[in-house]
Parts: sequence; structure tokens; C-alpha cells
Amino acid sequence: MTDATAKLSNYRQSPRKVRLVADLIRGKKVDHALALLATLPKRVSDPLAKLVKAGVANSKLQADQLVVSTIQVNGGVVMKRSMPRARGRASRILKRTSHITLGLSRVIPKKAK
Repeated sequence: MTDATAKLSNYRQSPRKVRLVADLIRGKKVDHALALLATLPKRVSDPLAKLVKAGVANSKLQADQLVVSTIQVNGGVVMKRSMPRARGRASRILKRTSHITLGLSRVIPKKAK
């Protein structure tokens, strides 16, 4: 069960590359995920950080009380282009996009023994 969700549609990068970063922050606390995204040298880290902040704003809780419970990256619209090749032929270039769905949940405190 998620307390807050945020979506990013038609992000202009392939889902395969976005999933590499999404797998890193899945299950992490929001503060830790934002720190990780700030130091990561991938192009998708800035839009994902913005998405996590939007999810925190959508919830009624503080950032330290939330965890990234679900993050799902699906394929979006594929733009088809062509590139000229030898002997008058053309090869297809696929410009892929991604749909990212983020779900934040409340942190369940561990019981003291």
C-alpha cells in the first residue's frame, strides 16, 4: 500500500537505461535515495530526484518518514526515424521513451526487544 504516488510520462530515454538507476533506489528511504541520486553520474538521476521530491510533496508526511516502496519503468512512445546508409538504403533508428511510476510508503518502525 502506497501513501503517495508520482508519475513521469514520456521521459526521453530508453527504459533499459532508466531501470539501472530505478533498481538502485527501490526500497531505500527517501533521504538516502535523494543523496544517492545527487551523486550518481547518470542523466536520469536529476529527473528521478525531481520525481521523488514530487512524491514527497504529494504525501502528507515528512521525507524522513517515507520509503521508496515501488518504482516501475515501462516503455512509452517509440519515435521512428531513419538514417541514410550505403547504396541508397535506409536503416531505422528507434528513439525510445519511458513512463516512470513511483510509489512512496510509510516507514514501519522496528519493535524494540
